[in-house]
Amino acid sequence: MTSMNVIYVTDLIGTGVFAISGTLAALHKKKDHDILTLFIFAFVTAVGGGTLRDVIIHAYPVTWISDANYLIVILASALIAIVCRRWWLGILQRPLLVFDTLGIGIFTILGLEKALHAGVNPWAAVLLGIVSALFGGVIRDTLANEVPLVFERQLYATPCLTGALLYVLALRLQIDPTVTFLVSVGVITGFRLLAVKKSWSLPPIRV
Repeated sequence: MTSMNVIYVTDLIGTGVFAISGTLAALHKKKDHDILTLFIFAFVTAVGGGTLRDVIIHAYPVTWISDANYLIVILASALIAIVCRRWWLGILQRPLLVFDTLGIGIFTILGLEKALHAGVNPWAAVLLGIVSALFGGVIRDTLANEVPLVFERQLYATPCLTGALLYVLALRLQIDPTVTFLVSVGVITGFRLLAVKKSWSLPPIRV
């Protein structure tokens, strides 16, 4: 399998993970959503950040518009989340957190990589990676009438920034891209979960 195929498959996996996250978020907020509403939550969570990134770097057509597989994955993932919601609650203490965290880890690095391939400078690419990971969740939380996590004091963007900077540094050091990808995603995911467990947050700026 070529590196481009690996990126494509990983992107589909990340899309599915975020679609599950969006569906679970909707179910967590309200127990009686209809199937169409749940699909909308899954859709905006999965492609919201990536669409904004593609518009900014003029990467047209936007991926999910040109490739129907993304919509198929989103629909299938939403259905899986609905069918398995009680089972997941039985084996995972906080399934929404797990899927959301895994999603931001994957999409931060994929978004960063796509921006670099588009010729964006590394610092801007880091920011676009964070946009890819977080803005689908911002739209999701806004639709659910909740304060987006990125605007709360808990560490949400910081793990993404840490993993993204690590990825850029590793590329400069010419470390194997696959290893770099896996380690960077692992750092983001582990950092985020540990921050939630330990209630870490950045110090507030007071006026």
